[in-house]
Amino acid sequence: MIEVEDLIAQVRAYNPKTDADRIRAAYAYGQEMHEGQYRRSGEAYFTHPVEVASLLTEQRLDDATIITALLHDTIEDTRASYAEVEKRFGTEIAELVDGVTKLTNLELTSSETKQAENFRKLFMAMSKDMRVILVKLTDRLHNMRTIRHMAAHKQAQKAHETMEIYAPLAGRMGMQWMREELEDLCFAVLNPDARNSIMRRFVTLQKESGDIIRRITDDIVAELARADIVASVKGRAKRPFSIWRKMEQKEIGFSRLSDIYGFRIIVDEEHEIYAALGVIHRRWRAVPGRFKDYVSQPKSNGYRSIHTTVSGRDGKRVEVQIRTRAMHEVAERGVAAHWSYRDGVRAENPFAVDPAAWLQQMTERFEEASDHAEFMEAVKLEMYSDQVFCFTPKGDVVSLPKGATPIDFAYAIHTRIGHRTVAAKVDGMRVPLWTRLRNGQSVEVVTAEAQTPQATWIDIATTGRAKSAIRRALKAERRSGHVRLGRELARAAFAQVGKRATDKALTTAAQALGRDDDEDLLAAIGASQLSARTVVSTLYPELAKEEIAANVPENRAIVGLDPKAHYDRAPCCQPIPGERIVGITNKGRGVTIHAIDCPRMAEFEDQTERWIDLQWAPGHHAARNAVTLDMAISNAPGVLGRICTLIAEQNANISDLRFVDRKPDFFRLLIDVDVRDREHLHALIMATESDNDVAQIKRNRAPTAPEPSLRPEPV
Repeated sequence: MIEVEDLIAQVRAYNPKTDADRIRAAYAYGQEMHEGQYRRSGEAYFTHPVEVASLLTEQRLDDATIITALLHDTIEDTRASYAEVEKRFGTEIAELVDGVTKLTNLELTSSETKQAENFRKLFMAMSKDMRVILVKLTDRLHNMRTIRHMAAHKQAQKAHETMEIYAPLAGRMGMQWMREELEDLCFAVLNPDARNSIMRRFVTLQKESGDIIRRITDDIVAELARADIVASVKGRAKRPFSIWRKMEQKEIGFSRLSDIYGFRIIVDEEHEIYAALGVIHRRWRAVPGRFKDYVSQPKSNGYRSIHTTVSGRDGKRVEVQIRTRAMHEVAERGVAAHWSYRDGVRAENPFAVDPAAWLQQMTERFEEASDHAEFMEAVKLEMYSDQVFCFTPKGDVVSLPKGATPIDFAYAIHTRIGHRTVAAKVDGMRVPLWTRLRNGQSVEVVTAEAQTPQATWIDIATTGRAKSAIRRALKAERRSGHVRLGRELARAAFAQVGKRATDKALTTAAQALGRDDDEDLLAAIGASQLSARTVVSTLYPELAKEEIAANVPENRAIVGLDPKAHYDRAPCCQPIPGERIVGITNKGRGVTIHAIDCPRMAEFEDQTERWIDLQWAPGHHAARNAVTLDMAISNAPGVLGRICTLIAEQNANISDLRFVDRKPDFFRLLIDVDVRDREHLHALIMATESDNDVAQIKRNRAPTAPEPSLRPEPV
C-alpha cells in the first residue's frame, strides 16, 4: 500500500503548495474507519481508496479531490457519518464524499424506468460538482483492474455496467485513455476468448514483422528533424477491444485489418501542427476520407488534434495524431483539465473547457425528453456519439453526432427550421433527407411555411434533440385533430336534443367532468376517451331522461329472457332490433345474443342445450345499439365534418371513430354508430351513401371476433 508521505510527494510534484497536514489527517481517518475491512484479494480495504487517490494525482487534481478519494467509501461502508466528515474536513469535502456515495448506490443497469431515473440523478450529481464523477470514474477503473478477485457473476455485472455507462461517459468527458482501458478490461471479462485470440495474433505479427512501432517512430522522427521540427513521437498498438470493434463493424478478419497502429506527434506551437502534417503527407500517402481537423473544429469537451491515416511501411495503414502539448494535456484529461495544478496554482490551459458549460451542453437535450424511453435514447445517443462538423451557407459550424442527417442539422439550428424542412442541399446538390452527413460538408436546408413534421422523420433523425422535437410536434398535431373531430361529434350530439354546442356550454361541461378546459374536453371526445352523449347528459339530464322514457325499457328489450338475466350483444355480428336473434348461454356469465345468420353459430351446432329462442320486443327501441360502419371518404377539407352532420341528422350518435387507411386521395375509417333498429340503420346508410364524397359504406361484421366478458348489467 502506498504510504501517506509517498502520496503527498506525488501531489507535491505538481502542487508544491498542497496542504500536506490535511492529506495526512484524511489518510489517518480513512485508515482508522476501514480498520478490519479487507478486499476479496485479502488486502486491507484501505489500499483501494489510496490507489484511487494515487491515480487522481496522475491527473494533477486539487487537494479536495485527493482527500475525497481517500474518504469516498467511509460514509457508505464504515461508521463515519456526513456530519463527522463535515466537522473534520469541511462542507466541501463532505458534499463530495456524499456525492460519490450516492453515485455508488445507483443501479445503472436496472429496468429502463429505474435506469432513466438514476441517470437523471447521476447528471444532477455531476452538475453540483464535476469532481464527484472524476472520483467515481477513477474508483471504477481501479475496481476493474482488480476485478479478477470477484465472483464470476459479479464480474459480468460490473463489466456490463462499466461498458454501458462509465466507459462512454469517460470518453464523452474527453478522458479517452480511461475509456479505452475500461473497455478493454470489460472485454477481458465479457469475451476473454476473443481478446486472447487478438493478443495471439499480435504476438505472431510481431514475430513476422519485427518491432514495426519502433521502426515507424524512427522514420517519423527523422522526417521531422529534416524539416527542423522539434517534436516527441510515440507509437502504440491499438487496444484489443478497439481492434475487435473494428473487425465487428467492418466484418473482416484480423489479417485484413489495416490501421492497428497509432502514432502521436506532440509539438510546441500550433503552426507546427500543420507543418508536421505536411511532412507526414509528403513522406507517406494519405488515405482518402480519413482526415479530421479537430484543431479548427474542436470537440465540445475541448479536444483538439489533427487525425490522418497514411500508408506506411509495407503498405500498412497507420493513424497519426498531431497536437501541441497544451492540447495533449486536455486530450489526456478532458474536462478534468479544468482542475489541473502546476507549480501550486490552477493551470491556465486555453483549451480546457468550463465544466459547467460542458455539462449544460451535455444535458440540454435530455431535459426536453417527456418520458423515460426518450430520456434514455437521448442519453445513449449523446454518450456514444462521435462527431461530424458541417457548415451552414454562412460558414457557421454545426457539430452533430456521427450518422446525422439533414433533419438533425435543421433541428440543431432551430426547432422552427426543423419543423418546416422540405428538402436539403449538401455541397450545392439536392439530397434525400435520410442522407448521412460527413465532415466538412456545407448543408443548406430548404423550408416551407406549410410544412409540418412527418412521422417517418423519427426514423431518419439520429439526435435526441430532433427526435424529441418531432415527437412533440406529432403529439400536438394529433391533439389538434382530436379537437376538430371532437367539436364535430359534440355539435352533432347537441343537435340531436335540439341544443347548440356553444363555447360556454362546452366550458361548463368541462368543469363538471373534471377537464382542464373546453379544448381538453373536445380532445377527449375526439380520442374516444369520452362520449359526446355523456357531455349532453351532463348538461341536460332532463332531456336525456325524456328520450329514454319514450323507448322500450332496456330490461324488457328482449322477449324470452328473465328481466333480471344478464346479456350482451355479440361483437361478431352486432345484432340490432328487427333482426332474428338467438341466445347462447354461458355458465355463470349470462347470455350472448347473436344474429341467427351469424357464422359463429356453427361453433355451437353440437351444443343445442345452450341455445335459447329469443326475439326483440316490439316497440320503439332507444338508439343505444352500436353498429360498426366501414366507410371510404374523400380526403378533402370539411368532408368528415359533413359526414358526422349527416349521421346526426338521422338521430344517431357516433360512439367511436378510427382510421384504418390514409391515402392522398381518400380515408378509410370505421365508425361505431348507435342506432335504434334495422330500419334506422338502413336509413342512415342510404342518407350517407348519397353524399358525393362517400365512395363506399357498408356494415362491418367481424365473425372471428372473440367473445367479450359479459357486462354485469341486469336486463
